[in-house]
Parts: sequence; structure tokens; C-alpha cells
Amino acid sequence: MKASFIAAINQICSEKNVGPDQVLDAIKQAIATAYRKDYGNKEQEIRVELEEGRDEPVILLVKEVVEEVENENFEISMAEAKKIKSDVEEGDEITMDVTPDGYGRIAAQSAKQVILQKLQEAEKQSLYDMFKDREHELLTATVTKVEPNWVTLEIEGMTVSMPWREQIPGEHYYTGKRIRVYLDTVEQTGKGPQLRISRTHPNLVKKLLELEIPEVRNEDVEIMAIARDAGFRSKVAVSSNSPTIDPIGACVGQKGVRIQAVMDEINGERVDMIEWSEDPIKLISTALQPAAISAVIIVNDTEHLDEEDRKVKKRAAVFVEESQRPMAIGRKGQNIRLATDLTSFELDMYNYDELPAFKAKLAELRGEEIEVVEFETDEDGEMVVKGEAEGGEVAAVDEGKTRVKPTSAKKPEPKVKKEEAPVEEDAKDSEDAEDSKDAEAEAEPEKAAGEEATVEDEPVKDVEDVKAEAEPEEEVAEEAAKKEEKKKE
Repeated sequence: MKASFIAAINQICSEKNVGPDQVLDAIKQAIATAYRKDYGNKEQEIRVELEEGRDEPVILLVKEVVEEVENENFEISMAEAKKIKSDVEEGDEITMDVTPDGYGRIAAQSAKQVILQKLQEAEKQSLYDMFKDREHELLTATVTKVEPNWVTLEIEGMTVSMPWREQIPGEHYYTGKRIRVYLDTVEQTGKGPQLRISRTHPNLVKKLLELEIPEVRNEDVEIMAIARDAGFRSKVAVSSNSPTIDPIGACVGQKGVRIQAVMDEINGERVDMIEWSEDPIKLISTALQPAAISAVIIVNDTEHLDEEDRKVKKRAAVFVEESQRPMAIGRKGQNIRLATDLTSFELDMYNYDELPAFKAKLAELRGEEIEVVEFETDEDGEMVVKGEAEGGEVAAVDEGKTRVKPTSAKKPEPKVKKEEAPVEEDAKDSEDAEDSKDAEAEAEPEKAAGEEATVEDEPVKDVEDVKAEAEPEEEVAEEAAKKEEKKKE
């Protein structure tokens, strides 16, 4: 092979992203195919050698040495073989140089299309091998062409199309824009390897969090579940593997710089971070935030098949106040849908007034008492299990249920907040208070006298004695009235 031929092979390798051995194999197979077409037949075994220092390829016909020839295309007799090589034995392979004169130029014309085809196949296989081990990873792509339903991207020299269903709604693409995509799968098809990339996959958020947050990358903070409505909102449940690390704070970062970097990469999509809990009731109440949940009942805590082999999913009933219902459901059902995906529970929403009837009906169907976990808002505005704020303990119960266990049998007294003392007092209220104090002071002697009177034993008067005492008073009143009439006359 000449230096120019080797240089041409190296150039092809760099352009097509294939190895030199693949290029040489493609050329040899193309020349052998052209020889069979021009001088031989398809049954012959042809080998091609590209010797260094020669301008033309060497074409060898390979045959097997046998005593009796049955097929001349790939067999040769012992007598004919000894004419070519004296020490040949039966069963050996013998090669014969059958290179036609001036065949190099003829082969170049005949094998051109075959060489191109073989190079394309080698390129496809090389791309498949390169990306197959990189499935479920984050790749950087450059936009090369924008169409109504497709965006053409270039990823490490390979052209990939991203359909509209894998694009973030409302995101603007333009030529030269660099974006990050999630490589879902790599498939080998008749047209070559197909890379299925996505900008809407939930794992894109996970990979971006790993890229931006060292604690997630080092597995100190673990992402337990992700629910995503691409382009609008995502909910991510995280858990800390170290007692000294706050999972929410680590993901959000100082002044939200870490989570903001992730949101900017996905076109400003809102990402809510919540803390993971093994208790399904607590996880459900947290997943439905910012709505305040009043109560939760686990209707079915395991996924199974019923008697008719129908799949029965995990299900829970959520009770909220009427004012919290729109927030709990969310716009177009977004909040409850994301909470369902995050918790793997089918969530049914009810008003809090329906809780007694629902509990009674479920208890009737099951034939046992139903556990209900109710929530309330504490002094800090956080939602806690009802009774926990008054000193109760939340104890885990089998089958994922939660009970509130009071610390004592005595009913806790309501807390008195010192901060609730009024800062400003109305003047009228203060005057009324002073008047009431004076009235109480004046009433105290009379009250004391009354109490002393009740202690002494006084004789009980009859009704006639009372009337007799009242008669003189009536006579005096009549005389006074007569005197007034005489004065007027």
C-alpha cells in the first residue's frame, strides 16, 4: 500500500468515526465481490491481500485438497495441488493467485459502491457500540435544524432527530443552541442505530440534579421518586443518608442557586423538593403541599390481583377543607396527579365533612375499625399530625398506619400564647373595665351584708302581715292626693 492510500484510509476513519481495520475489511470484501462478479462465481472463496509496496491488490482463490473432486469451485484434486505445492496433503487449503492484469483500476470502479456500503455499515456498527453503553445518561447536543414537528440535533458527530412529543412545551429552539438531552435507549435498525432522546423524561431532572448537586452525585442525598409534568412542574422526593445533611437544603442551595440552575436548563420549569418518608400517610400529606390536608385514610396499601385477575392499585382517601380543595387538586388536576405519580397511590379527594360517613361505610365493608390520621397546623405554620403539637407521640403501626399516642390520659390544656396580648386597647373598653371594677367594689359591702343576713335566723312573715304593713302606706298616699285636689280648686 502506498502512503497516499494509507492517508486516505485515515481520513475516512476520522470522518466516519470508524477504525482502520474496519475500513480495510470493507475494501477487501468489496474487491472480492467485484472479482466474483467479473471473473468468477458466488460459490468461490476469494481472499484479498493488500501488500505493502504494491499498487494493486492480490486476489487469491482458496480451495480444499481432496482425492476426488465433487465441486470445482472450492475443491482441488491431490494431483493438481502437488503441481502448485509439492508437500501438500489431503484436507489442506491451497491458495492460488488469480489476480487479473491491471485489475486495480477495474476493481476500483466495480467495488466503489460496495466499499461505500460496507463503510456505512461499519459506521453504523461503530456508532451503536459507542452509544449502547451510554444509555440512561445525560448528553450534550447542538441544534442543527428546526422543523415544525422535529428538531435535528448533532451529538458527537451523529445526527439525531427529536420529535415534538419529546420536546419541552413552549421551549424555543434555534440553530446552534446547545441543550442537554436524556438518552433513553439505543436500538439497532435496518437504517442504523436509533438514539431515542428526550427532554421530557423524568430522569432528565434526576441527571441534572446529580450534575449540579455534589451531595446527590456522592449519594449522600438520594432521589427516591420523581413526578414530572414537563414544562410546568416537577416534584422530587429526596432522602438523606447522613444525619448531618438536610436533603432539602442541600438540593435548594444558598438562596436557591442550585435548584435555579436546574430550572434554567429545563426552560424555567418549577421543581418542588419534598422530603421522603417511609410512612405513606406522611408522604401523601407532604406530596400534596402547598395544600393543607385535614385527614388521610389508607384504603388499600398493597398492589395485588383480585379474584378476577384484575390489577388493584394502592389507594388512599384524602380529606380537605372546602377552601383547600382547589389548591389540593391544582390547575387542571396537576397537583393531585403529580402526588399520585410520586407516592404510587391512587388518591381520591373528599371534603372534610364527608369523613364520618366515609369512615362508617368503609368500616361496614371491612368489618373492622378504620384508622384515620388527621392533621393540623402548628404554631410555625407547618402541618403536623393532630395531637402531636399538644405533646403526643406519632407511633408507627403495622400495614403503614399511623396513630397518635398521647403522653398522658389527662386531656391537655390549651396553650396560652403570650404574644396574643393586645398591643393597643380601645379607650371605651378601658372605661368600661374601670366602671365594672367600681361596681364590683360597691357591691362587695352589700353582698357581705346579704351574706350575714342569710346566716341569722329571721322569723318568716305571713302574707297577711305583709298586707297589713302595706295598708298605712296606701292611706297616706290617698290623703296626699286629696290635699292636691283642694289646692287646685
